[in-house]
This record gives sequence, C-alpha cells and structure tokens, in this order.
Amino acid sequence: MAFGPSSTPSPVPAGIPCWIELACREQAVAERFYGALFGWTYTTQRDPATSDGRYAIATLGTVPVGGLYRAAQGAPLGWMPHLSVPHTASAAEWVEHLGGRITLGPMAIPDRGTIMHAFDACGAPVVFWEVPPDWEFVTGIPNTFSGADLNTHDGVAADHFYTKLFTYSSHQIGDGESLDYVEWLIEHEPVLYRYVMGSEYSLDTPPHWLVYFDIDPARGVDAVAGEAIMHGGTVVIQPYDTPFGRMSILADPEGAVFAVIDHSRVSQDWGRAEVDDPYDD
Repeated sequence: MAFGPSSTPSPVPAGIPCWIELACREQAVAERFYGALFGWTYTTQRDPATSDGRYAIATLGTVPVGGLYRAAQGAPLGWMPHLSVPHTASAAEWVEHLGGRITLGPMAIPDRGTIMHAFDACGAPVVFWEVPPDWEFVTGIPNTFSGADLNTHDGVAADHFYTKLFTYSSHQIGDGESLDYVEWLIEHEPVLYRYVMGSEYSLDTPPHWLVYFDIDPARGVDAVAGEAIMHGGTVVIQPYDTPFGRMSILADPEGAVFAVIDHSRVSQDWGRAEVDDPYDD
C-alpha cells in the first residue's frame, strides 16, 4: 500500500500508478472537503473529457497530488488510480484481448498525454495513461497518495488480467481462503494490491478501487477520522491496526470512499472487525 516519497518523472514504468482522480457530483463540495482535510489547493484546467469541460488539479504546496472533476450522468463516481502505459493504442488491444472493455478513448488531452478508460476483466473501472515527458505526480508523503487496493469478487480474473497486462508478479499475503489478499509486484517491489471481498461486502457490491492516503504519524489516523466528520464526511470503518499500519476507511460528503493510513503504527495482526458493506447505499 505504500510507495517511497517521490516525484514520479516520465517515462513512468508500465503498471505504476501515475495519477489519482476523483469523479464527483459537486466539484466545489469535494474541493472544500479535501482542502480542509489534506491542505490541498487547486488550479483549474480545461478538459474535453469532463462533463463541464473543467478539471481541478489538486496541489500540496506547489506539487501536484491528484485531480477532481464533475462526472457525467451515470458515470462511475469515486476515487480512481490511473496506471501508466507506454502506448495507449497497444494497451487498448491488450485490454480487450484479456477480457476487458474500453469505455473512452484512447483520447489525447492537450499537455497531459493520452488517456483511456476501461473496465477490467473482473468488471472494475480503471484508467490507463500515457503520460507526457514532463509529467509530475507526488506520492508517499503525508496527505498524498499511498497506494490502492482492487476489491473484487473474482481474484483469479483480476490476477490474470493485470499480471498479463503489466507482467506483475503476484504474491499472496493472506491465507488465500479466509483472507484472499494479494500484492502485485514489479521487480519485487509492491505496486498494487488485490482483495477478494469477504462477508463484510454484499454479493452485489461492484468491483472497485480503494485509494489510500498517507497520514503524518504526529497527526494520526484517529484524529483525521474525527476531522473528516467535522468537515462533512463520515467514518465508514473506525481506525484499526493492520500489518501495514493503522488505518481507517472514510467517505467524503458525497459518499466517495477512501482510506487513510499511518505506516508507522504497524501491527502483526489484522484488527478489523466484521463491518457493514462500505459500498452499500
């Protein structure tokens, strides 16, 4: 769930998360919430791929950390990681060959490379991005992207799709039965994680990504969870301890779910209790 502190240059290796963005209903509401919670500020660009032609670049200080935009009617909402590809055209062919489905693009965005939206072989939405030479995306410091889980009902289909597309190696870190939790690696370094949804999720919960944000240990996950409520969000799952750090699952005022994690608070046991489906409306 974590990458080292970095400002990712281009070319970005294939399969590396190169961006995150939030598809929301009311962009101003989302900007206020994440600005208050993470200290982000925003600059607005024109983007023909969004419903209103506007796209907000979130920055922490002067460095870019993600994007927010108002989604078109019926489009998937929530946080989404973008995965780097060297060529979107060839990636599109592989996505379809491996059982995925293209929903947008490949589309060139001025000064921002070429993007492609798709559903993967297990039905989760995903974005692939051929980034421009001057691409910059900061991760691994407090209030920025830390990592992402793909939550699915079909771990076999997910593993096959992504390991073939990006030549990830796959390593089971659960027991494979009561906890089917896999890390995907490039050259022995974890890149993303895949979780087969357990009994805490209803069977009709769609496959989806859970994006994590790093939290400063001096601030703490418990404090951030309380602040999220103060700013109009909700605590979906109360803070709990994991082998990766202390974490909590939160939702913004529009219900977009995300996780916060303090990697300094590592436990040898999983502390999460059975909870209600965080995606059950």
